[in-house]
Amino acid sequence: MKSWPYLSVAGALVLAFGAAAAGPAVAITAAAPATAAADGYHASSTALLIVDPYNDFMTKGGKLYDTIKPTADASAMFEHLRQIIPAARAAGIQVFVLPHHRSLPDGSDYPGWQNVNLFEQKTHGMKAFEAGTWGGEFNPEFGPKKGDIVIREHYAQNGFSNTDLDFELKQHGIRKIILVGVIANSCIEATGRYGMEMGYHVTLVSDAVAAFDEEGMRAARTNAPMFAHAIVTTSELLTKLPPP
Repeated sequence: MKSWPYLSVAGALVLAFGAAAAGPAVAITAAAPATAAADGYHASSTALLIVDPYNDFMTKGGKLYDTIKPTADASAMFEHLRQIIPAARAAGIQVFVLPHHRSLPDGSDYPGWQNVNLFEQKTHGMKAFEAGTWGGEFNPEFGPKKGDIVIREHYAQNGFSNTDLDFELKQHGIRKIILVGVIANSCIEATGRYGMEMGYHVTLVSDAVAAFDEEGMRAARTNAPMFAHAIVTTSELLTKLPPP
């Protein structure tokens, strides 16, 4: 039987049900792959991906701070990021920062584009993360530090699309990615889905993310098992990281 080391929960269920239809009954245990990485998180092959740690999102006074604050408070995202990020660095895990496209001061973000999506149309005038402004700078607590790798900006939601993320991960021997930050049902989900398709083991930290509203968080929770290989809380993740 072919080995699938990074089979997602949904994929495991599909294979199990398929096997059951073809032969004897198969026991299905979805909880194990959903909550833990089978062989642990090794510093040499694991990366922490911090998504969009801009002032506009993560600092009081930012353009989108008050919007995400209710879900960030509910999940205790900021408190948990304060635990996860230093612990990952101390464990020798490579940290990658995945920034969203910074709005251009003159508003020429989509020159000649035929297909600007609805969210881009709605938020264009806001100029979130505007280049050259405080909001477009990284939060000093959650942004990059010396030794971290800042990936090229993604235009929409997917941190892999039109960036150097896959290249950098491969160059650093990364096989497992841990996602934290914002937005849970947008950039976190899109990056995680594509990472799974690219063959990476994807871990979501359920209480280290936030969204624009509770509906977005519910959508993220519903969709996560379709692509994640592990869904953990901060406390669970910290017990699985290598010792400093």
